[in-house]
Amino acid sequence: MQYRTDRSGRPISILGYGCMRFTQSGGRIDLEKAEKEILAAFREGVNYYDTAYIYPGSEAALGEILQRNGIRDQVNIATKLPHYLLKNRDSAEKYFAEELRRLQTDHVDFYLMHMLNDVKTWERLTELGVPEWLAEKKKAGIIRQVGFSYHGNAEMFCRLLDSYDWDFCQIQYNYLDENTQAGRKGLLRAAEKGLPVIIMEPLRGGRLVKNLPKEAQRLFDEYPVRRSPAEWAFRWLWDQKEVTCVLSGMNSLEMVAENCRAASEAQAGEFGEEDRQLLRDVVQAINAKIKVGCTGCGYCMPCPKGVDIPGTFAAWNRRYTDGLAVGLREYFMCTALRKDPTSPYRCVGCGKCEKHCPQNIPIREELKKARNALGGRLTEMVGRVTRMIMKY
Repeated sequence: MQYRTDRSGRPISILGYGCMRFTQSGGRIDLEKAEKEILAAFREGVNYYDTAYIYPGSEAALGEILQRNGIRDQVNIATKLPHYLLKNRDSAEKYFAEELRRLQTDHVDFYLMHMLNDVKTWERLTELGVPEWLAEKKKAGIIRQVGFSYHGNAEMFCRLLDSYDWDFCQIQYNYLDENTQAGRKGLLRAAEKGLPVIIMEPLRGGRLVKNLPKEAQRLFDEYPVRRSPAEWAFRWLWDQKEVTCVLSGMNSLEMVAENCRAASEAQAGEFGEEDRQLLRDVVQAINAKIKVGCTGCGYCMPCPKGVDIPGTFAAWNRRYTDGLAVGLREYFMCTALRKDPTSPYRCVGCGKCEKHCPQNIPIREELKKARNALGGRLTEMVGRVTRMIMKY
C-alpha cells in the first residue's frame, strides 16, 4: 500500500474504503460479508474508512466490525454531519453523539460537513454556531480534523475553501469529470492551500467500468499496457500528487484484492503522454452521446442571475451517457439543493455567457433544452419543497 499524508503529516492510504455500498441481505447489511472485506482491506494497509450519518446501517456496521476486531485505533474513521437536518447548535451535538454511539468510539478522525454545496449554507451554519462547536470538539480531541464533501462547480468550491480554515476536503473527480464539478481547478486550489483531497466517485458510480461503449472497451483491450478499466481510472487519479486518498465502495474480496494491488504499485507521475492520450480517447468514446459540448471551463461564469451553466450542462450530458436517474440526481444536487438555487429557469437571456464561451455554444437555447430534459417545472417544485424542509 502506498501512503500520502494528512495536514498533520500522518500517513493516509491512497486507497480508502467507501462504506456506503455494503452488501445488503434481507434489507439489512450483511455484516459477516462486510467484515471479511474490511479486514481484507485492513490487512493490505487500508487505513481510511468513510461513512455518513444517512448511509443506512453503515456507521453501526463499521463501528461493530472495528470494535470487535480491536482495530479501531489503527484506522481513521471519516463520517459526516447531516447539517441539512440542523435546527440549532444542540442539533449538531445530538447527531454527533448518535454517530459516536453507532461507531462505538470516543472520537472521529475526519469529520465532514456532508454535501456542503455553497457558501450561503455555510453562512447559515455559522449563524447556528457550528464553527464554535467544531472548535470545542477539536480542542477536546473528539474531532481530529474538519472538512466538507462537495458537489457543485469549481467557482463555488474555491469560495468554500476560503470560507473556513478547513483541514481537508472531499470531491467527485475522475478522468471523465476532469473539468466538471470541482474538477482539476478545485483539486489544484485545495492543494495550494495545503489541504489533503479525498476523492469520491472515482469510477462514476461504476460507469467507467460497467457498460462502457464498445469503442471505449476496444481502446483498453488493444492498448499495450493491460489493465482493467477500474485500474486505469484509479491510476489516473494516483498519478496526480495532489490526490491524497481515493475512495472505493468495495463489496467483494476480489475487488478489495485488485484495488489494493494497484494501490501498492501506483506512483504519482507514472503516466506518460500515451497513457493520458488513451484516456482522452476513451472519454471521447464515452461522450459520443453527449448533448452539448461543454468542457466545464467556466468562462461563461459567473452568471448575473446565478445560473450554474456548467453544472446544468454536465447533468444534461450525464442524463444521456449515464441514464436519467443519474442525470436528475446531479442536476438536483448542483442546482436545487442550494440556499440560492442555480436553476436554468433563472436565466433572463442576457447573453453575457455566450460572449465568453470558447466553444461558441448557444447557451441560452441549450439551457432551455437542458431544463426540459431534466424534469422541467416538476424538478423546480421538488427542489423548492426540499429547501423548505431543509430550512434553506
